[in-house]
Amino acid sequence: MASPEPEPQLDLQQGLFSHLIELRSRLLKACAMVLIVLLALIPFANRLYSLLAQPLVARLPQGAHLIATEVASPFITPLKLAFYTSLFISMPVILYQLWAFVSPGLYKHEKRLARPLLLAALVLFYIGCAFAYFLVLPAAFRFLTAVTPAGVEMMTDITHYLDFVMLMFFAFGLCFEVPVAVVILAAVGVVDVAKLRSVRRYAVVGAFAIAAVITPPDITSMIMLAVPMCLLYELGVLAVRWLVKPREATE
Repeated sequence: MASPEPEPQLDLQQGLFSHLIELRSRLLKACAMVLIVLLALIPFANRLYSLLAQPLVARLPQGAHLIATEVASPFITPLKLAFYTSLFISMPVILYQLWAFVSPGLYKHEKRLARPLLLAALVLFYIGCAFAYFLVLPAAFRFLTAVTPAGVEMMTDITHYLDFVMLMFFAFGLCFEVPVAVVILAAVGVVDVAKLRSVRRYAVVGAFAIAAVITPPDITSMIMLAVPMCLLYELGVLAVRWLVKPREATE
């Protein structure tokens, strides 16, 4: 007769199965939120694209305009933008579902630190995207239209424009996460306040190097990203003093 399965192993399998079920439930709720927002935005997809294209269209020379080089682009491209926007709007719900799944396994001090970090990461990402749309993109397109050679008519494909702007949003959103990254590094014991202050000059150089790679090829856009990154680094140093206790940084 076969020996009965050990209870610890059975409990482990049941626990893993219950976690997988909960994960599926959380993912379905997050996907449902994205789908609901997407369905609500589809009727406004063309209007959304017009808003997104405004920083470029307002600075195009007289008679220039955006073009569609593929047959399905006038339909597919606004639909893609509606999907990206639905992800953008649904991100608080997605992060909440993620938090609800992982929070039961965190210690009390980890929860105390994770909550403000998640909120700060979301807000900073939104601020980075808004900064790119309202300040950086107009400056970049003003430069690009000014340096267009004589005899060349600037007409940008709508799909390429969407890809470029989404890349800028993602890049600026990530770059604005500097304070969150600094706090996480301090929380796991990689750095402390003294170390962060001692490498400040290297952080400034790194910020300008990253800005030179990410931004369009004009000095204004580079400065407009590098300077906020330096300020956010200083904000991260202050956040380490406020949020990370010495015992948390050394555990």
